[in-house]
Amino acid sequence: MNLHEYQGKDILASYGVRVQRGIVASTPDEAVAAAEKLNEETGTSWWVIKAQIHAGGRGKGGGVKLAKSLDDVRQISDEILGMMLVTPQTSAEGKLVNQVLIAEDVYYPGESETSEIYMSVLLNRNTGRNMIMYSTEGGMDIEEVADKTPERIFTEEIDPKVGLQGFQARKIAFNLGLSGTAFKEMVKFVSSLYKAYDGIDASLFEINPVLKTSDDKILAVDAKVTLDDNGLFRHKDYAELRDKREEDPIDVEAGEAGLNFVNLDGNVGCMVNGAGLAMATMDIIKMAGGNPANFLDVGGTADAARVEKAFRIILQDDNVKAILVNIFGGIVRCDRVAQGIIDAYKNIEDINIPIIVRLQGTNAEVAKEMIDNSGLEVHSAIALAEAASKVQELVG
Repeated sequence: MNLHEYQGKDILASYGVRVQRGIVASTPDEAVAAAEKLNEETGTSWWVIKAQIHAGGRGKGGGVKLAKSLDDVRQISDEILGMMLVTPQTSAEGKLVNQVLIAEDVYYPGESETSEIYMSVLLNRNTGRNMIMYSTEGGMDIEEVADKTPERIFTEEIDPKVGLQGFQARKIAFNLGLSGTAFKEMVKFVSSLYKAYDGIDASLFEINPVLKTSDDKILAVDAKVTLDDNGLFRHKDYAELRDKREEDPIDVEAGEAGLNFVNLDGNVGCMVNGAGLAMATMDIIKMAGGNPANFLDVGGTADAARVEKAFRIILQDDNVKAILVNIFGGIVRCDRVAQGIIDAYKNIEDINIPIIVRLQGTNAEVAKEMIDNSGLEVHSAIALAEAASKVQELVG
């Protein structure tokens, strides 16, 4: 589950990670009030207005701007709120901005130069261990650094038996070229950051940039936090932070119905029970010359209600020209699935695309006979390859 920047910063701060302070706002008036409050609490007279969407690259898309007066705060927040923000990580349509974060200016002048650092915590899937990835080349062009100068990116793996050790935090600070107060601050920052990552069952922390200020403080200017969905049962307070406005409405609807659904860009809708069978079905469709429009696993209890819900979700995609139903009747009998398909077809009524059904397992012959005798525009098949070929034949 993805979090907004302001939510991620609140969590980091609760673990002792120093962050750029800010207040979220939904209207220009709230933005001005937030700026005034920050001025009282921090003394800042400049503010950074940041669009809050679940995507990176906001600065390149015009979603992060500096305000040097309260009038600027009002004008800039008015411009950003309600805009469709397009970034390198969004679709061509962009994402609607519903909130902005009014943040303090931390790039103030002082005894030393400020510097931007990249830091992330994530799982190294090759070794099965968490690692901290970091670089002195933080900022908006970190992707180019990874592409053109990968030697400037360092990693530090953490042994799960003992956790992050002090010498590792010091090694990171040393590799970043820090000394004195900044070195000590970075050691503390890294230790607190990893403690937060481990404590909230996160799957990704990305802090870009981590800023060394002109007075040698280390703080998180941005925060991309992704929580492991499998650990949310331990963190019900964090689960409540979910912003469904940032998600595909179809994905949200499918999730609430208990269906595993992923929207794709093809023209053949898939309804399958079991993730492995779903992947195999998509492969067969591709081999037959088609293109799957979705991944949809209805689970082991493919009753009439679930089948109907699955049909309705698939049919919301105008690109779908046919639906392939591939069910293996192990836990649930094929005749019950067939009855569910027939009932769902009759309930929806306005299905005007071909449906191909392939049922295998307990009572498969009975199920095929039920579908063939239903009088509905539903085609049955025995072999999966036959079903995929029939789909391609009907779609053209």
